[in-house]
Amino acid sequence: MIPMPVFSLIDAILSIYSLIVFISVIMSWLISFNVVNRHNQFVDMIWRFVTSLTEPALKPIRKVIPYIGGIDISPLVLLLGIYFLREMNWWLAARLALK
Repeated sequence: MIPMPVFSLIDAILSIYSLIVFISVIMSWLISFNVVNRHNQFVDMIWRFVTSLTEPALKPIRKVIPYIGGIDISPLVLLLGIYFLREMNWWLAARLALK
């Protein structure tokens, strides 16, 4: 039997990862519209950190789903996948708790 804190930990990790994906999307917009500059060391450090965490998950999605009208929807697909995993996590936790 899997203890319930394991499901809470998995949910917390997925929640933090979805926050990192949001930060990545917002930073890409801010960099594209020249609101922030990657020549700033702090901005570049955050950008490299966020990109290194999100690109391994986004790259396979981008291979399957091309840009639509110049818009990259791979972060949206990733966020939907994370939402699905979180829901399945809690469904499994509830299912195991009933047994």
